[in-house]
Amino acid sequence: MSAAALQQAEQLIERKRWMSLGLPSLILAYLIYVAFALDVPGVFERADPNNAKTLVNDSFTYKTHVTANYRRDERVVAIEGERKGLWPPGEYPEWVEPVGELGAIVTLPDGHIVEINDQKMRYDVPGYGLIEAESSRQGVTLSLPPGPQPEWISSSPARVSITTDSGRVIVTKAFTEVFRYSFGWELFWFTLDSPFYGKSAAELFGLAFSSERVVPEKPNAIAMLNDFWYNGMWRHGDVFWALFETLLMAFLGTMGAAIIAFSLCFIAAKNFTPLQPLRLLVRRIFDFLRGVDALIWTIVLSRAFGPGPLTGALAILLTDAGSFGKMFSEALENVDNRQIEGVKSTGADAIQRSRFGVIPQVAPVFISQILYYLESNTRSATVIGAITGGGIGLLLTQAIITQKDWEEVSYYIVLVVLLVMLMDWLSGVLRRRLIRGE
Repeated sequence: MSAAALQQAEQLIERKRWMSLGLPSLILAYLIYVAFALDVPGVFERADPNNAKTLVNDSFTYKTHVTANYRRDERVVAIEGERKGLWPPGEYPEWVEPVGELGAIVTLPDGHIVEINDQKMRYDVPGYGLIEAESSRQGVTLSLPPGPQPEWISSSPARVSITTDSGRVIVTKAFTEVFRYSFGWELFWFTLDSPFYGKSAAELFGLAFSSERVVPEKPNAIAMLNDFWYNGMWRHGDVFWALFETLLMAFLGTMGAAIIAFSLCFIAAKNFTPLQPLRLLVRRIFDFLRGVDALIWTIVLSRAFGPGPLTGALAILLTDAGSFGKMFSEALENVDNRQIEGVKSTGADAIQRSRFGVIPQVAPVFISQILYYLESNTRSATVIGAITGGGIGLLLTQAIITQKDWEEVSYYIVLVVLLVMLMDWLSGVLRRRLIRGE
């Protein structure tokens, strides 16, 4: 081997050595920079495990409010504190024992007992002692066992908050409220005012086929469905209509984009449009449409046309028209000319050559991309709906903003996931039938 060749080989080895060491080092340095630029250590410092625990618990539990309102002179027991979840007068859960006009003895899990009587609250916490608080027009007087005040008790002259693993108590000048947490999504099927509330699945099944009507003017099965659909707490009818709006946004946007892209993709393809200025113009239009994210289009269009599902569908249509146009035109540029020539040899005109020589080649690509984007846009329409004020995204945003019922947030998320799974299955079935001919 000559000296020049040996030197060239050594330089090549040295270059590869620097590449193998330098490139990972650059990536590592960039990740370190990103970690400090985004303040990743600060995020972990500010993270509160207790808040995360509360959030997770609220997603699959519900709370019952036992309230003694001193200004209104009323005792209220309500699920999630809502009037639609209000227990009828004189009826209470088994763990609530009424005392006098306003008071009650509330038994919480793990032996915790809260007693409300004459604007006085007594909370016997096992392992800690008796907590007493008295409400008056001047404020709240708190009495604790000897020793420092625990972190799970927050107090001020106007308000006392006690949070334990068994429940929560809030005492103010105007009211005393006890929260008891329970597992499940209470009132999911029927509200307290429904004659079917509290009945087991076996009882409901028997009533559905019984000739003896619970609601005189309706068959039992229809009455059950009506009470479920118009459930005032969970609003199943509104939720499923919002879910349909989300699916409608995704469908209209995707299919409209596919129609527009299919109409213009032949102009953007090099082998179908020899006129370069026209081809470049259409390509730049596609670049502009897909270069602006759907969320940006959503904000612009909502300002122009107002909120609504149609605005969300138009935002999806504009973005996907650019994406489809690029993919469709690239697929056209890669068609096999031999098949087109074979159709041409039969005396077919330009339209017939496209119909029988081009479309069969690109149809599997077109259909596959359209079905994939339809499935993906089903998920994206949820986020877009939060901005345009339509679909399940609006309900999801409202539930998150209120910071009240995280089980509703879980309900909406579960429905969105199920809808995406359904669209995934459906697109797979259509793909097999339309492309593979199964």
